[in-house]
Amino acid sequence: MITLNKHVLAAGVFAAGLASVSQNASATDYPLTLENCGRTVTFDQAPTRVVALGQSNTEILYMLGLADRVVGTAVWFNPVAEEYRDANAKIPRLADNDPSFESVVGQKPDLVTNQYQWHVGPNGAVGTIKQFSELSIPVYTAPADCVGKDNTTGGDGTRLDAFSMDLIYRTITEMAKIFDVEERGAELTADLRAREQAARDRVSDVDGRGISALFWFSSAELDVDPFVAGQKGAPAYIANVLGVKNVIESDDEWPKVGWETIARSNPDIIAIGKMDRRRFPADDWELKMKFLQSDPVTSQMNAVKNDHVIVLDALSMNPTIRTINGIEKLADAVDGFHMDTSN
Repeated sequence: MITLNKHVLAAGVFAAGLASVSQNASATDYPLTLENCGRTVTFDQAPTRVVALGQSNTEILYMLGLADRVVGTAVWFNPVAEEYRDANAKIPRLADNDPSFESVVGQKPDLVTNQYQWHVGPNGAVGTIKQFSELSIPVYTAPADCVGKDNTTGGDGTRLDAFSMDLIYRTITEMAKIFDVEERGAELTADLRAREQAARDRVSDVDGRGISALFWFSSAELDVDPFVAGQKGAPAYIANVLGVKNVIESDDEWPKVGWETIARSNPDIIAIGKMDRRRFPADDWELKMKFLQSDPVTSQMNAVKNDHVIVLDALSMNPTIRTINGIEKLADAVDGFHMDTSN
């Protein structure tokens, strides 16, 4: 069942929009062939056994009412959305991070959907497209990790084009088509678009006043250069939607930037990532907060002195279904802090 935003549903215009998209949705005509990350993938029928590698794709499946098709999950940053806890608890979690190829195949899936090519791709850590193809298992990769992005450069890859929520809407539309639930997909996309517009409208009166933000995801060690958001990833999109300036000018998605450089930019708001993952000490948001308040450089920044530090779940700081939550949370901060830098 799709959970729709209560405030948006109250708007008559949005309700009319839902009726319109529902009427326009059509049934899937199988066999279905889609272009996905530079290759074609064909479905003779709607999949019935899906392994979802990546929390975003998993939650999209749940939102589309397809939890009963999911036979395994992996790659989790945050707890599952509360409304899907009961359904998720019944589904095997193959790994918090990277599952083995054998554990995925062992679920006998007729679809593997992955959030990152790093896990399943030409040289995937879990398995390659070729390996799954040899077992006649189709793979669908979230477009946000390959459209306008070069993943051959190592690490997180290189984003050639700035991320847009349109890539998430495309994922929803294509997954809904794969499973022949186009009406649900259209309703979910309409809801997310309306939530995004509502967040824009809420802070429209501060647009252009020069409010700035820093997005700190994590750090290999607390006292070394942090991984912060550049100009082409999800946090930059969040900032741009709300007319907020991202102080990091790099086009890299997650560049490492020194705290002295960051302090000179003196952001008005700092967003720190919260995650269950513990690859680095700074994966712990509370340690991030303590560092900001105690370090002689970071403690002097306006955002820290004014208590304008917000916590975003890490998934919302990545190109995912939860990026919309990040937009809403930053809008709450801008609105709630009553920020006015015109003085």
